[in-house]
Amino acid sequence: REVIQAAVMVCNAHAIQKQLAIEIQCASDARADINPPLLEQALVNLIDNAIKYSEPSKTIRIEVSETKHDVIIGVRDEGCGIPEDHLPRLFERFYRVDKARSRKLGGTGLGLAIVKHIAHAHRGTVNVESVPGKGSLFSIHLPKA
Repeated sequence: REVIQAAVMVCNAHAIQKQLAIEIQCASDARADINPPLLEQALVNLIDNAIKYSEPSKTIRIEVSETKHDVIIGVRDEGCGIPEDHLPRLFERFYRVDKARSRKLGGTGLGLAIVKHIAHAHRGTVNVESVPGKGSLFSIHLPKA
């Protein structure tokens, strides 16, 4: 919870500027063996992307859930969504769905690759689900402590 809150604080001014709400849904007892600064960086990247690609007055939700073996941190936006054919390549270095728009918004195509490497450094994985026009859910799956 503390790492998520720290990441939200880093991004909050940008969210307020765009009139976006950020909600956190996290059980206080969710535990994973983490490197807090690294995980915070991954979450900042995901939250920052959610802010960039969301229209004003929408909500970004950070949802923590658990399975038998994993803690799953999801960042859900109500943004423009991503066409299905781009999903397999999203976590590659320098890959951008819309190069013109990414450049305009300041994207380098490295943020999601960094998220993937941070998840792997924690012995975890990363996943994305997206529907064009409805938004995206990026999830980091971490082994339970």
